[in-house]
Amino acid sequence: MTTISVPGGFMGIARTWVFPILRILLVAVVAAALIKLAFFPDRPVDASPAMPTGSIVEPTTVAALGTITNDVVVSATVAADPAVAMKSTAAGTVNKIFIAQGATVAQGDVVFDVKVPIERDPADSVDAEGKPKPAIFRYQDVTAPAGGILSSLSVISGQEVTIGMAAGAVAPPTFSVSGTLEPAQQYRLLDRPTEATVTITGGPAAFTCGNLRITTPLAGSGGDASESSTAAGGAVSGSGGAGSGSGTTATCTVPSDVTVFSGLAAEMTIAGGRAENVLVVPTTAVRGAAQSGTVWIMNADGTTEERPVALGLTDGTQVQITQGVAEGDQLLEFAPGAMAPANDGCTTYPDGSMYCEAATAG
Repeated sequence: MTTISVPGGFMGIARTWVFPILRILLVAVVAAALIKLAFFPDRPVDASPAMPTGSIVEPTTVAALGTITNDVVVSATVAADPAVAMKSTAAGTVNKIFIAQGATVAQGDVVFDVKVPIERDPADSVDAEGKPKPAIFRYQDVTAPAGGILSSLSVISGQEVTIGMAAGAVAPPTFSVSGTLEPAQQYRLLDRPTEATVTITGGPAAFTCGNLRITTPLAGSGGDASESSTAAGGAVSGSGGAGSGSGTTATCTVPSDVTVFSGLAAEMTIAGGRAENVLVVPTTAVRGAAQSGTVWIMNADGTTEERPVALGLTDGTQVQITQGVAEGDQLLEFAPGAMAPANDGCTTYPDGSMYCEAATAG
């Protein structure tokens, strides 16, 4: 039998012919698949691939009935009421001091008196013998202007004094709570309340603090004692000078039966009003923050209509609509130029200013 010998056997034939042919076939299959995907898709190609297929929908909100509680919360501090100046009410010489410095006084107590010379009528200036008559005097009492401690007494017996001259001071035993109001908060207090609720950090339970005053330094006063004060029902007084509206403080008197100390931190809550069953919308839907504003109403055909509205109370999140919108009206939730949504208790107003609610102490 004759045996034919093949050089390299079967593996040589596979490497020489089979594997190259398989590679060529694989490349051809991949190329055909790519051509199919590129030029022969399974679905029809969009007629206008450059045109967007989605649509942008503006978020909307609905005007609905609700309740607004307009509570303005202010970080405040307890302080002793300032001493009241005691002034001489006559020109003359201090005759006698009746109360020593450091003593407790009541309003109207006589602290010292002033010996005031009385001018005689020239026709009555000499006696029958032609000698000058002796000088005559009257005595003017200087009283404590308030109750408290006579913290200072700056006169002594025999001292010459003039009308209006500072003679001492009385430190009252009363305390007040004061906090700074942000300009935007003043819009929420156009109707002035006469009291506030105060909570002392680490102190007694919340209590009513009366005689609420809201004061703003007058332009040019430099923040001195000259201030404009707004009582209940008044509006914030302002001026056209730089910085007007800044430095406005809310101050109320601590009741005598509540024990406090100077320097204590406090939280003052001023109730600016409450409205129930009124028409409300989110503040973001209104361009404007107080008294008047603008909303954008959504029409049935999808268009928007700009409409002026009258505004009432606001709590910083919702605002009352008193005129211009009906219950059930659909509005743009974010009106152009409206207040930005609150972030961590902060609200940005149309003028760029930002107000942040103080964090409640735990």
